[in-house]
Amino acid sequence: MSKEIPVLNEDIKAREVRLIGDEGVQYGIVSIDEALKIAKTEGLDLVLISDQSNPPVCKVMNYGKYKYQQEKKKKEAKKKQKIIEVKEIKLSVKIAQNDINFKVKHAREFLEEGKHVRFKVVLKGREMAAPEQAIEVLEKVVEMLSDIGVKEKEPINEGKQVTVTMVPKK
Repeated sequence: MSKEIPVLNEDIKAREVRLIGDEGVQYGIVSIDEALKIAKTEGLDLVLISDQSNPPVCKVMNYGKYKYQQEKKKKEAKKKQKIIEVKEIKLSVKIAQNDINFKVKHAREFLEEGKHVRFKVVLKGREMAAPEQAIEVLEKVVEMLSDIGVKEKEPINEGKQVTVTMVPKK
């Protein structure tokens, strides 16, 4: 049985099923014809809940209403989800102090808004031979923002770039 498309009414192939009523009433083990008759008299659907047990478990319910409520729960859970926005700020090894101050000012605003900030130093040409310089620049930036944010982990050298991500302090 797939979780996406449950087996309903006449599509249930078992001869006998353990039947549960709409209000949780236990009907016990009944034939499939009797279960369908009970569902029809109540004006509801017969839904296969578990085909793994012996005999399979079926429930009498309003399937349309059940499906609607499941969709509603999914939407509600999605609303409560917090989406973390990551802002990226690019730096270079030869950046001047006033440029660092300017970029740190923007990063501070992002961190105050609760966003994560990823600093990236792109290495060009001979700079790739000494990624320590990029790490020094990133450590300077991290130190300037240490009052409002914390670095997620140590600066990472990824080929032509060195990155560090800062998250707001709790």
